[in-house]
Amino acid sequence: MYQVLFKRLAGNEDVNLPQKMSELAAGFDLHAAVQEPVILAPGERKLIPAGFAMAMPGELEAQIRPRSGLAYKHGITCLNSPGTIDADYRGEVKVLLVNLGQEPFAITRGERIAQMVFQVVPAVSIAECDELPDTVRGEGGFGHTGV
Repeated sequence: MYQVLFKRLAGNEDVNLPQKMSELAAGFDLHAAVQEPVILAPGERKLIPAGFAMAMPGELEAQIRPRSGLAYKHGITCLNSPGTIDADYRGEVKVLLVNLGQEPFAITRGERIAQMVFQVVPAVSIAECDELPDTVRGEGGFGHTGV
């Protein structure tokens, strides 16, 4: 098990730290630490603070992902999704939200706005070469299967 440390930022004592909403949930819900409601107009994007900073082991990354209910009901989703938080980042966690819906949406203090999933980052070494091994797929890219 990996231990992740959370530091609640000053003025956010009333905002929940990330939490799982069910025993087997993969993601920890993030809560808006806005001082007053933020209106997100259709097509508009805003960076929403979560009210905490964290420290995680170097083997981990945190991914910020949309909440399915907000996306389905209101068209609210995360840009740059999944957004990556690196293990050496110590600033406030923020969520880049966009309104793809038809109506303005109000983000209120304490509202669940996204989820954070932790992933193990494998140790990888990079090696330059003159030729790559062949595969059946080869250089087939976008749409190469006809679908």
